[in-house]
Amino acid sequence: MRAILGSIFDVAVDIRKGSPTFGRWVGTVLSADNKRQMYVPPGFGHGYYVIDTVAEVEYKCTDFYQPEDERGIRWDDPTLAITWPGREPILSTRDQALGFLDAQGRELPAYRP
Repeated sequence: MRAILGSIFDVAVDIRKGSPTFGRWVGTVLSADNKRQMYVPPGFGHGYYVIDTVAEVEYKCTDFYQPEDERGIRWDDPTLAITWPGREPILSTRDQALGFLDAQGRELPAYRP
């Protein structure tokens, strides 16, 4: 993931059931100026917050998109306690309906050491 215009705060969360780092997250600013990128491994949740007025992002995937594999977690899940740069994001209708991580249960990917 990288920002090719503007800047974003990019976050990855380990959502693999049984992982020793389950529920932990990492976040960093990606911008056109700093040219940083972030790799989000399979089995991790991913989200970002646009910091500038406008941002464009570019990303690669490990495989072809399959809608049935898509999952989601509320951006403000209190168990994750992600330190977002703002508290009033603009969310899609889909993202507004997402649940908390602890309610996902069987739907989460499994950790494979």
